[in-house]
Amino acid sequence: MGAVLPAEAQSLENWEKQYRAQTNTGKLQNTFVVSYVSALYLNKQYEKAKQIQNQYVTTALSKGDYSSVSILYCIEAMSLRLKEDTVGVEKSLDLAKQYSLKANDNETKGYVSYCEGWLNSRNGKQDKAVQHIITALKYYDLASNSTTLNKRKSIANNELSVIYNNLREDELYEKYAKTSLQYALLQSDPQIKFSAFMQMGNLYHRLHDTYPNSDTYRNLAERYFLQSIDIFNQNKEVMNNLSDLSFANNNLASLYLYSFPENYRSKALEYAKQANTIALKIDRADHIASSYGIMSSIYQVEGNTDKAIYYLLEAKEAIYKSSIVDRNIELNIYESLVDVYVEEGNYKEAFRYQKEYLELFKTLFNHDKLEIIKKLEANFDKERQQQKLIKLQYQSDKNAQQIVLMHALAQQREQVLNNLKLTEENQRNQLKFSELEAQKKAQQLQLSQLETEQKSKDLLTYKNIVAYKENLNTFYVASIIFFIVLVFALLYAYRQRAKTMKQRDALHKLAIEQEKQHSKISTLTALLQGQEEERGRLARDLHDGLGGLLSGTKLHLTQLNDKVEGQAKQGLDKSIDQIDGAVAELRKVAHNLMPDLLVNYGLKEALEEFAIRMSNDLLDIHIEFLSYTNSLSQEQQLLVYRIIQELVNNAIKHAEASQIIIQLVEEETDIIVTVEDDGKGFDINKIDLKKSAGFHNIQSRVQFMKGSLAVHSEEKVGTSIEFTFPKK
Repeated sequence: MGAVLPAEAQSLENWEKQYRAQTNTGKLQNTFVVSYVSALYLNKQYEKAKQIQNQYVTTALSKGDYSSVSILYCIEAMSLRLKEDTVGVEKSLDLAKQYSLKANDNETKGYVSYCEGWLNSRNGKQDKAVQHIITALKYYDLASNSTTLNKRKSIANNELSVIYNNLREDELYEKYAKTSLQYALLQSDPQIKFSAFMQMGNLYHRLHDTYPNSDTYRNLAERYFLQSIDIFNQNKEVMNNLSDLSFANNNLASLYLYSFPENYRSKALEYAKQANTIALKIDRADHIASSYGIMSSIYQVEGNTDKAIYYLLEAKEAIYKSSIVDRNIELNIYESLVDVYVEEGNYKEAFRYQKEYLELFKTLFNHDKLEIIKKLEANFDKERQQQKLIKLQYQSDKNAQQIVLMHALAQQREQVLNNLKLTEENQRNQLKFSELEAQKKAQQLQLSQLETEQKSKDLLTYKNIVAYKENLNTFYVASIIFFIVLVFALLYAYRQRAKTMKQRDALHKLAIEQEKQHSKISTLTALLQGQEEERGRLARDLHDGLGGLLSGTKLHLTQLNDKVEGQAKQGLDKSIDQIDGAVAELRKVAHNLMPDLLVNYGLKEALEEFAIRMSNDLLDIHIEFLSYTNSLSQEQQLLVYRIIQELVNNAIKHAEASQIIIQLVEEETDIIVTVEDDGKGFDINKIDLKKSAGFHNIQSRVQFMKGSLAVHSEEKVGTSIEFTFPKK
């Protein structure tokens, strides 16, 4: 037999097998790809995750599946945050936002908001994190039902519970943890259930720390931690991260050590060792240090100072191996070492670690902070006295509730006893019924045997009659079969002939339709070429004819201006300025008719110059070229330029926009051009665009390039027009 793989490797191996199977069948599911890429990122296989992500993004974009693309970029952003790649995080998040707008799906928009909240939480911006995650939940409430919706709701509520736990907002922490569990139980995803159960365990552990006399909170915390560990162990092949299991074992060990009686120390040690074994396997320094710390505390309580010191030193060494040292854990280790060495009587080592503790403490807290801490401690002592009074009142109410509960349990036990008596009597009745059923079956068996003998006799008689009739009917059957075969042969020949005639008619119609299409394309080609040639001729005539005439007039007036004085000179100056304006306007018109930059330098430079020329104080025109390789022919570039020119002019004339964004994206086989404005928009159902001459020209050019045109507009929001055409 081969070597047994660790749980984490088994999980990835299972993902890989499913990925190959779906790829070979050509039925690659988007939800599976998202989960697989997420698992790869969690296990730090960044290059492979990025490779599969890029492959699927290309396929998804070709199918218009912008939702999956947006979610994949969110997962990439969160993974890069764990790598501290802030530049990559911003880039991936921006792409996720862009594609979520194209997807126009509430669940996708909700996931992008959750992603932004998650990132803000890790960056210490808790107010913004809460705001974005609340927005995500609102989107989820508006979303259509899907197989992943409850999962996303559970994750979002879980993240809010973590944030409010860190902020010490116990009421909100409890609310969102319980809501997360409700949605998790509606899903079959073990990873989501594990996270929800862990959060509930942490919640009740926290409540027990607040109310240490409440065994109910303690027992609930134990139950949820055990459930989370059980779910992980039963579903190792699909769980993404083995460190979750070491974290759960550490939490349960800590609960047994500090919240349960002394006879639970063996259980605390057992789970701490399990957590330590897993953490050492996956090299999680913080989990290693936590497990060693718990083991040290157990041995210290039991009086085994040698082992306590050994595990504390191991924890100290482990925490230094972490890429980010948690100074508070380091302080706790030094403090515990001082206590253990004092208990052992080794005051020299105790003094050494006390000195290191103080030096580390000074680096973390200055004198002013110490004064603030003293004041806070004084206020805390006052509040603690008030809390004691509240706890006494709470304990009194709790005792009253326990009395009521005991009465209810007594009634319940009495009901259980009555049910047991009824069950026993029911079993006796069932036994009698079974005996009667057995007797009935024996009688039925005898009757069946008699019926079988009678049927045998009847069958023999019937066979003799049938043998005679079969000989008589053989001739008739053969004749009928012959005529049936003949009819079917004639019917088949008729259908084949009819089918052939239909195919000929269809081919004839198709040929006529193709001829019409070729004629239409030829007419459109001639029309567009004629328009462009006429534009070029007008541009040259204006520039060479009228432009030269205006320049000569300006020169003549300039020479006269040097010879006159007074009011006549002022009039000539004004005329010269007006001629300059006319020349500038003439050049602008000539450039619109035939842009020289497009012919000499290409589409990108021509559009950028057009945007600069059309922009003003009230209008900003922005150009974006994504993955453009200058692969368009001169004819295609001119058509695209004319379409964009017409769309921008329409936006300026009708939309009252303050910003226009022009985006050209080159994909593997297609070019996608989008023109968006933030103007007043319009209701597409109320306006017939086909009656617009400008829109007809745009549609004709798009059809000439064998492309498609899509118009999206909303009143008071803006308009987005996108046209797509294949590269030649």
